[in-house]
Amino acid sequence: MTTRSTKPGRVLLRRLAWGVGIAAGLYYAMEGGEYGTRDLWAQTGRKAQLNAEIDQLKIGVDSLRRELKAIKTDNDRLERVAREKWGMVRGGKEILYWVGNGTKPATDTASTDTATRRLN
Repeated sequence: MTTRSTKPGRVLLRRLAWGVGIAAGLYYAMEGGEYGTRDLWAQTGRKAQLNAEIDQLKIGVDSLRRELKAIKTDNDRLERVAREKWGMVRGGKEILYWVGNGTKPATDTASTDTATRRLN
């Protein structure tokens, strides 16, 4: 025969200890270890974000593939891209361009004369 205390304070304390133990066990079962429930939810959100980013990149790749195909097959488009992006011109044409931020630089006669002599 076991002699357990039947005092109301001790019974309440024992039940409280069991409740805390069970709650701690449930918490560890859900959150314990390397991948708890919150970590899995965060990974699910991150996966959705990465999938959306992948979809955006696929759209960009498809656009670039279409552009590449158009450049390979359309000579006019190839020429336009060469002129706009790389500054190329057809043979025998004169090239005029400004270097800088678009404002006309102040003229210095000494440096202009030197530059003119070098070009001629």
